Amino acid sequence: MEVIPGFSHEVAEVNGQRIGYSRGGQGAPVLLLHGFPQTRAMWREIAPKLARDYTVIAADLRGYGESSAPGGVEGMTFREMAADQAALMSALGFERFHLVGHDRGARTGHRMGLDHGKRLLSLTLMDIVPTRHLLRHLTAEVAAAYYHWFFLAQPAPFPEQMIAADPDRYFERCLLGFGKAELSDFPAAALELYRQSWRRPVVIAAMCDDYRAALTLDLEADRKDLKRRVPCPALVLYGAQGAMARHYDVPATWTERLSDMQTEAIPGGHFFIEQSPDETLAALRAFLGST
Repeated sequence: MEVIPGFSHEVAEVNGQRIGYSRGGQGAPVLLLHGFPQTRAMWREIAPKLARDYTVIAADLRGYGESSAPGGVEGMTFREMAADQAALMSALGFERFHLVGHDRGARTGHRMGLDHGKRLLSLTLMDIVPTRHLLRHLTAEVAAAYYHWFFLAQPAPFPEQMIAADPDRYFERCLLGFGKAELSDFPAAALELYRQSWRRPVVIAAMCDDYRAALTLDLEADRKDLKRRVPCPALVLYGAQGAMARHYDVPATWTERLSDMQTEAIPGGHFFIEQSPDETLAALRAFLGST
């Protein structure tokens, strides 16, 4: 099964990891990064159309999909994930590029904007508020909707063992729990690829370490960079019916962290990319064309 129809599918050895990626199209480079609990297959509906005008690279984050997992919390920080993707784009010959990230991919993109900001032509962040803001302004409603942050971050092997009893049931519940979504919103081919990934014990462990890192190492890194802004043009997209939109003024949470920001709400919940691919693609085209 092709991860993204019409794209080539490769693995690159960069930054001490194997990073799986798909490539298609010609033009200015655009890097697409997925989030939890998905893989780069989440871009199946959008990437081929975007590739009509751009060179599109859709990559798996370390620990997810076809990428390797380093083992341990220290290896699953957003800083290391960003370093992987920066090294991947260098290996492909792209020193500057647009970055589009959803969920964990967006948090990786924010970190890349801080650590490798001069390399970004633009940054698109999808359905997140800053990590530190979420954890320091946590309400009961957000904690209930995003309980997985705190469950997955429990010491190993507690969450790993519980999830392993029925990975499909747990992760499919995650797909439905962060906003307005039904399983039918997700293309069948993408859903099957997600299942193949999240059924693997090494992926389950890596995702848990991802969230353990977020509550400790990533939180501290964000504290140190609290007064810094990402310098490139940025677009903040969020699901109009998602948990983030219900509980936060999403654009306001980014005003002190992005130097040049546009925002737009897209119909749907947290996974609006797959719920509203046409609207998402239109927003991306308009923004990328303007930069």
